[in-house]
Parts: sequence; C-alpha cells; structure tokens
Amino acid sequence: MKRISHRKGKSIMTINPELGHFALIVALCLAVLQATVPIVGSYVGLDRWMRAGQSLALGHLVFVFISFVALATAFLNDDFSLRYVMENSNKILPSHYKFSAVWGAHEGSLLLWSLILAGWSAAVAFLCRRLPAIFLARVLSVMAMIAVGFCLFLLITSNPFERILPFSPENGSDLNPLLQDFGLIVHPPILYMGYVGFAVPFAFAIAALLGGQFDSAWARWCRPWINSAWAFLTFGIALGSWWAYYELGWGGWWFWDPVENASFLPWLVGTALMHSAAATEKRGVFKSWTLLLAIFTFSLSLLGTFLVRSGVLTSVHAFASDPERGLFILIFLGTVVSGSLVLFAARGPVKTGQILFRGAARELFLFANNLILMTSMAMILIGTLYPLISDALDLGKVSVGPPYFNFFFVPLTLALMIFLGFSIRSRWGGTRSSWLAGFYYLPAMLSFCLGLGLPVLLGNVYSVADYSYSAAVTLICVLWVTLTICRDLIGKLRSRGVAALSASYWGMCTAHFGLAVCALGIGLSTAYESQKNMRVMAGDRVTLAGYEFHLSGLSVVRESNYEATRAHIVVTFDGKELSILSPEKRKYFSGGQVMTEAAIDAGLTRDLYVALGEPLDSGYWAMRFQFKPFVRCIWLGGLLIGIGGLVSLADRRYRKKTGAIQGASTSASERKLSRSA
Repeated sequence: MKRISHRKGKSIMTINPELGHFALIVALCLAVLQATVPIVGSYVGLDRWMRAGQSLALGHLVFVFISFVALATAFLNDDFSLRYVMENSNKILPSHYKFSAVWGAHEGSLLLWSLILAGWSAAVAFLCRRLPAIFLARVLSVMAMIAVGFCLFLLITSNPFERILPFSPENGSDLNPLLQDFGLIVHPPILYMGYVGFAVPFAFAIAALLGGQFDSAWARWCRPWINSAWAFLTFGIALGSWWAYYELGWGGWWFWDPVENASFLPWLVGTALMHSAAATEKRGVFKSWTLLLAIFTFSLSLLGTFLVRSGVLTSVHAFASDPERGLFILIFLGTVVSGSLVLFAARGPVKTGQILFRGAARELFLFANNLILMTSMAMILIGTLYPLISDALDLGKVSVGPPYFNFFFVPLTLALMIFLGFSIRSRWGGTRSSWLAGFYYLPAMLSFCLGLGLPVLLGNVYSVADYSYSAAVTLICVLWVTLTICRDLIGKLRSRGVAALSASYWGMCTAHFGLAVCALGIGLSTAYESQKNMRVMAGDRVTLAGYEFHLSGLSVVRESNYEATRAHIVVTFDGKELSILSPEKRKYFSGGQVMTEAAIDAGLTRDLYVALGEPLDSGYWAMRFQFKPFVRCIWLGGLLIGIGGLVSLADRRYRKKTGAIQGASTSASERKLSRSA
C-alpha cells in the first residue's frame, strides 16, 4: 500500500492489485470456515464454534472491502495494466465516473455484490447477537455458503484483477456512455442492497428448517430484515425507472425489458413475503407459505443475476458475458433452489394447524393479495423466460412485448388495490361484515363518484376529446385506497392519539399511500400523455398541449470526455416564458458513441420532455416533444413505498426482538433448537 501522485498534485492511497486479489482469496477461505465451523458447532454442541461465525463474518467483510478498495484505486489511478480497468475507463473520464466504473461491468459489479453480501452477513452477526446461539450460527453459515459461491465465481470466471502482460496500454477504452450518469452511480448499489438483502430471510428460512422452528418468534426475528431488503429493492427499482426515463431519450419509464423484469420479480414475491410474515407473526398462520416465499424471493434474485450476466439476452441493462459464466450461475442457482426445496420437503411443517379466522378477517385479505402478487409474478416470469426457452430449443424466435404484460398486469394491479383497501381496517381473526360495511360505505361512494367525475374535468384541462375510461378506473382505485387509509388514520388518532400508533402502522400507511400515488402517475400519464415527432430548424415553433416550443438556435459545446450539439428551446404558455430547455446530442471521444441527452421541464402535475434526434438535410433536425401529466407521481410513489418499509423498522417490538428473545415463547424456541441439535 502506498501513495502516488494523481492530477494536479493530489495524492491517492493505492493498494496493489495483487494484494486485492490475495484479499479476495483470504475472503473465500474465511467464508468456507464460516460456512462449516458454526453449523458443525450447532450440531455437536460446541458454543465456541457457534460463536466463531460472528468473528468470521466480520473478517470476511474486511477482506472483501480491501479487495474492493484495491479495484477502486486502480480505476482512480488509471492502472490500465488491469484488463477490467482498461475495458471500462480512460484518462479523460471524470473521477466520479471512474469510481462508479468499478461496478460498471460484470466483474466489478460481482465484487460489489460480494461486498454487500458480506455487509449484510456482518450486520446479522452484530445486530442478532442475542438470538439463540444455535439459530444464529446456522443463519451465518447459510449466508457464508452463498458467499462461497460468489467468491468462487469471481476467482474462477470473473477475476477483476487480471493483468495485461507483459505490455499494458497507455490508455483505456471507455465506460459505457449510458452509465456516465448520476443515476447509474447510485442505482446499482441500492438495487444490490435489495437483491442481496433477501439472502438474510432466505438464511433465516433455511435455519428454521434445519432446526424445525416455525413459530411466530421466527417470523418476528425475520421481519425487519425482510422489510429493509424490500425497501432497498423498491428504491433501486424506482431509481432504475427514473434513469430510463430521462437518460434513454424516448420518454418512457418502463420497458417490460427482461432485465427490468428480473428486478421486479423478487420485489413482487418479497411483497408477498412481507405480508405473509406479518400473518405468521400475528396469528401463526401461513407458516409453510412464508418459508417458501423466503426461498422463492432469493431464488428469483439469483435468477435475475443469471439473466443479466449469462449473455442469454440483449438489453441496455445487461452485461455481455461468456457462456462459461452463465453456466456457473445456472449451476449455482440450481443448487440453491433444488437444495432448499428438498430441505423444505424433508423438514417443512407437516401440520398446518387450524385456520384461526372467519369471515372478513385480515388474514383472508392478505391471502387474496398474496395470490394476486404470485399470479402477477408467474405471468411476468412466463413472459420473460418463454422467448429464451423457445430460442434455446430451436422452436423459433418469439417476442413478448408490453401488450402481453399490460393485458394481465393492469387488471391484477387494480384487483390488488381493491383488496388492499379492505385489508386496512379488517381485524385479525375476523371482522363483522356489518361493521365493515358501515366503515367502507363512505369511502366507496366518494371514490366511485369522484373517480367517474374527475376525468371530465381532466379531459377539459388536457384537451382530450373522448372520456378516458382508463383514467376513471385509475382514479376510483386510487381514491379508494387513499380514502380508506385516511378514514382509518383519523379514527385511530381520535380514539388512541398519535403516541399509541406504532411505527409499523405508520409505515404501512405510508407504503400503501405510495402505491396509490404511483398508480395515479401510471394511469393518468398513460391516459393523457401526448407527443409530436417533428422536423424542425432554428426559428421554428411547435405547439403541444397548449405549450409553445421555440427552437431559438443550436450550439456546439465541449466537455472533458465528449462534444455535444445543444439545442436552445424557449417554452411559453399563454405568451409567458416558462423555461429554457437544452437537449443534447453527444459524441464521446474515446469510443465515438453518439448518445441522446433529453431536456425536461419537470413539475408535480406535468413534465415537458424534449429529445434531440438525428441531423437531417438543409439544417433540419429530428426532435421529439412530449407532454406527460402526473408522470412524477410514479417516482414519488416509489419513494413513499420504500420510506414506508424503512419507517416500519422503527417499531418497538423489532428493537426488542433484535436484541433477543422475550418471555416464554423465546425460551421454548431455544429449547426446541437445542433438542434438534
């Protein structure tokens, strides 16, 4: 480790890449020890061996972190003797993009994945120290088994420290221009926090199966980890949608692209898992279902890894990889899924017990929502994998696009929101139908009347000639969820006061309201958006949705790593200037790629979106003008959903649970674990 000079006299601490490679090997060795020593100790009754898992988890994190820092400093110091650095950076790339280039391609993103996995494992070791020693030892061992697989993947097929010898190039290629953006600096780490975070409930599920413990204590221990991973995955998906909207230049916010679907699949199942675990904790029901969902959620995270890194599909999000890497992930995925399902078949709950609820119970509505979520997942999974399977079996190339997904997913989402509204006020065990009817009568009438009436007003505002039935249905469902939340919240505040409401309740209200806001953005932006693709030159004016776009001129600007043609567009409404938009057409120096950088005048109720296309003859340019009402509500809703998941972590019972076991229920759990050992 040493300091070297770097740019204008500054110095950066650097770690020799060979040391980073060696640290990764040490991390693998520690992961192997963590995977074997604690679980063996749990069966032979050696307390010291079981406790060793906590120290090994911390050591594993330290050495993976050293490896990550070594690769990061290699990028910052332009060490083009490393093949990975040479292929994804160059001397003129800004420093912040050099750092994000660490996870900009396959090898580095796998190293980031391993670092985050090590971080989650260390967090479990630190925050769950007072859980039963046997249970914690098995959880840490399962997480280490996963870490062993990814460390082997890195060292065998995806080594980021491979040297170019004997002569290294003077300069590198370039980071993909699509990734030279702030959104792609923060999006992958947050998305991976969610992806990898579901390894924790998976490890809890496997530990429960090994110990035969399926009571409410297990669900209570697991729920904070489910909620935190789910919240991070929510933020990651929302950031990815936002990036696609403003960076790709076409104005859309979701492709139904296979890689986008790969992140959405575990989110759907993770949402079902979160609600199923709540029912297991509160009422002791859905035990088998909760265990299976924990297994399926992480398995779908691994499936997403396979789709992105195997080279079986082409996408703006995918990493080009060779078949050897895809085979490794496929074998690892098959081992995890088959092994966990075999364990579930052998050790899972045999007696499900009585269903302790009747009529309109909250359990019933949670089950209905889970059924809808899993149906949605299955529909998306089939649409994503069928073209790949058809192509692999030489059955012909099949394309499955947005019409298929929208046809199934839209009505399922509307049904989900209807059941969601009923679940808000229903009670565990059962609720009188007459009481529910009295509570829901006013929200139902208001949502129905306002939902049917508001599209008339919106149609006048947005100059839509025909009545929008899709907007009406959207508004009915959004108002239904919002009004039921508000009525329930007002009633609880009057009867109990603010102090009596738990953080879990506030988190639920925030997340459910966020879903309504997101649905509002999706429904209304789809119903009322308008666009024009025009052939314009300097001085031309374009009118769209009452706004006038005046192309006052074009200029050429030069930055450190690209040159751009920039349009200057003055936007006016009723003769008043609103903003000046500057869309660009960029050409990057290193790779010569030409990219579109859209310009957006953003607002809560509408976006004005302009993208500069290709130059045409006689000084004309192709340009796209778009008016997108309420589109910002999509990401505002996603933000609220994720915040709701984080708020729920502040619940008092989770803080008590994290520390340990309370009362007789915990003592019984520990005795059961001891007997199983």
